[in-house]
Amino acid sequence: MDEKEQIMQNREFMKSGFGKNEYVSDQQKLLPQPPLVKPAMTDNRIPLTMEFDDLLQEHDYLTLLRERKSNRFFADQAMSLKQLSFLLWSTQGIRDRRGNNYATLRPVPSGGARHAFETYLAVMNVEGLEPGVYHYLPMEHALEQLSVSDNMRQRVIHSACDQKWAGNAAVDFIYAAVAYRAEWRYSIGSHRVMLIDAGHIVQNLYLSSQAIGCGTCAIAAFRQEETDAMLGIDGKEEYTVYMAPVGIRDDRKNEENTKKLYANV
Repeated sequence: MDEKEQIMQNREFMKSGFGKNEYVSDQQKLLPQPPLVKPAMTDNRIPLTMEFDDLLQEHDYLTLLRERKSNRFFADQAMSLKQLSFLLWSTQGIRDRRGNNYATLRPVPSGGARHAFETYLAVMNVEGLEPGVYHYLPMEHALEQLSVSDNMRQRVIHSACDQKWAGNAAVDFIYAAVAYRAEWRYSIGSHRVMLIDAGHIVQNLYLSSQAIGCGTCAIAAFRQEETDAMLGIDGKEEYTVYMAPVGIRDDRKNEENTKKLYANV
């Protein structure tokens, strides 16, 4: 298949799903619903606060929209655990449950309230956390440490297709899809829905970061197998879809370096 054929096939994928084919989902077949979240993989827990009242630097929504921009250059400063907690809750935290554990309600929307994504963190400079890989447990609003690494920055840079700035963040948010969580309800239409949901999550991450003095720039270009391996996921039933480095915002540094990036464009 040549490049043009691949492009056309990808366009068809974007149009795939609802209304094109008849299908019966596993939900319609009355097959068991998959778990709402991935179970913890370890016994260790790092509890996270829900006290955010003193954290916001910007409360005005219009200002957030006006000021939000992509940040690839950050202050050489650690992120606090409270800041990290807020970003985790505002993107994938759980506000409530519906039915007999049928669905969770979160700060971000999701098709059919399936919320197919798990949040992993590649931590490099967060107060109170060792550099390494962590998994967010939204039902408990806690973290579990999956691994410790003394070369976390280099691993992140490699995973991000050698984008060095990704390793200069305080933490990289990495979103992995547990595909069947959405496929159970939407079958062949689920994959487009999941990609849309990824956008919902990361837009909250952008605005929430802006509100607390942080910044981010989401990345779609990463090495799939290496990133999946870094998280310890199988790459089939669960696989990385999106990555977003986050750090303390330095508007002057970001503006100056961004101008350099685009100087010859």
